[in-house]
Amino acid sequence: MTDLKIPKRLTTALVNSLTAGVVPRVGLEHIAVGRKQEVEALLRDMDNIAEGGAAMKLITGRYGSGKSFLLQTIRNYALDREFVTADADLSPERRLVGTKGQGLATYRELMTHLSTKTRPDGGALEAILQKWILAIQQEAMQAGGLRADDPALAHEVEQRIFAVTSHMHNLVHGFDFAKVLAAYWNGYKLGEDEKKQAALRWLRGEYPNKTEARKELDVAVIIDDDTWYDYIKLWSEFVAKIGYKGLLLFIDEGVNLYKISNSVSRTSNYEKLLTMFNDTMQGKAEHLGIFLGGTPQFVEDERRGLFSYEALRSRLVEGRFAGNGYRNYTGPILKLEMLSHEEILILLQKLLRIHGLHFGYTPALTDADLIQFMETAVGRLGADELLTPREVVRDFMDLLHTLHQNPDASFSRLLGERMAAPAAAGREQDDLDDFLAEFEL
Repeated sequence: MTDLKIPKRLTTALVNSLTAGVVPRVGLEHIAVGRKQEVEALLRDMDNIAEGGAAMKLITGRYGSGKSFLLQTIRNYALDREFVTADADLSPERRLVGTKGQGLATYRELMTHLSTKTRPDGGALEAILQKWILAIQQEAMQAGGLRADDPALAHEVEQRIFAVTSHMHNLVHGFDFAKVLAAYWNGYKLGEDEKKQAALRWLRGEYPNKTEARKELDVAVIIDDDTWYDYIKLWSEFVAKIGYKGLLLFIDEGVNLYKISNSVSRTSNYEKLLTMFNDTMQGKAEHLGIFLGGTPQFVEDERRGLFSYEALRSRLVEGRFAGNGYRNYTGPILKLEMLSHEEILILLQKLLRIHGLHFGYTPALTDADLIQFMETAVGRLGADELLTPREVVRDFMDLLHTLHQNPDASFSRLLGERMAAPAAAGREQDDLDDFLAEFEL
C-alpha cells in the first residue's frame, strides 16, 4: 500500500471514470491486466506504421469485455511514441458515410480529438501547426545565420513549408490541402488571426459550402462527406513529414453501423470500410493506422453484419488453421476473450489499492473477500461466462464507496443483502406467475 505512488489527478480520474462505468483516458497502466499478446500485436502494427506502412485492425468482443479499454490503452502507448492520434465513437449521427453528413460528422469528431503527447486531451490541431512553423523558423535561422527580425527569414520559412507540402500536390486533394496550410502560415506571419482561423475551420471540415471557402481562402473545394477520408490520408502523410511517427485513428462502437436499418445506407458504410481496409493493406496509405472496435455480431452476422458484404467477409474470415483454441494475433480481427478469474482478481486488488490511496485509508478487505465478491457476482449473473470486467468493476467500486462512506456497514452484510435481493425478486416473480396461472392469464 505504501509503495503505491500515483498522482492525485490520476487517482481522481480513475475513481470517477470507473465509478461511472466509462474507460479512463489517463492512468490506464495502473489498472491494466491481461491482454499482453493483444497489446504486443498492436504495438507491432505501430512499428510498421512508423516505418511508413499502414494497418487496420478490428477489435471485437462482447459488451463490457474491454474493447474500449484496449483501444484507450493503445492510444496512450501511441502518444508516448510520438504518434498523432484521433478518436471517435460512431453513433446514428456519426458514420463513415451518410445522406445527412454523418461521415463529415465523424471527421469533425476526429479533428476535435486530435491529440499529441503534449496535448493528450484533444484540440491539438493548431498546436501541431504552430510547433511545425516554429521548428521551421529555428531551422532556417540556424542554417542561414538569420535573426528573428531579418526580412529574409519569412522567405526562407516559406520555401521550407512548400518543400514539405509540394509532395502532396500529386495526392488526391493534396494541392488544396497544401494551399490551406500556406494560408495558415501567411496568417501566422502577418498576424492576421482571421486568416489563421479560416484555415483551421477549413481543416476541421467546418465550411458549409464552397462559396464561403473560396471567398475567405481562395480554395475551390471543402472537406465533405465524400472526401473526408482522403484528407485523413493527407493528414497521416503530413504529420509524418513534420516529425511525428504517423496518425492513428481509434474508432469505437462499430456496432452502430450494424444497427443501420436501411440496407442501402448500411452497404454504403461497409463499402467505405472496405476502401479503408484495402488502402491500409495494399500500401495505398502511409503512416496511417485505423483501429475499429465492435461486437462479434457486428462482424460475423451474415444477414446484416460485415460478413453480409462478401468483399469484406472474404478478407476478414479466419483462415483454416486459426480457431479451435488457436489464436492468430496478426490477422485483421483481434478477438478479445473474457479475462480469466485470476486476472479479474488481480484487477480487483489494483482497484482496492487505488481506492485506498485516493481516499487515504488502509484497505481491510482480503483476497478471500475479493474471491467471495467474484463468486457473488457469478451467482448473481447466473453463468460463469457472463462475468465481464465492466460489470465487476462498477459493482466493486460501488461496494468500496459504500463501505468507505458507511463505517457501520460490513462487507459480509452488504454481500449478503446483494445476494438476497435477486432471490427475493425471483420469489416475487414466481408468486406472480402462480397468481396469473390461477386465472389462466
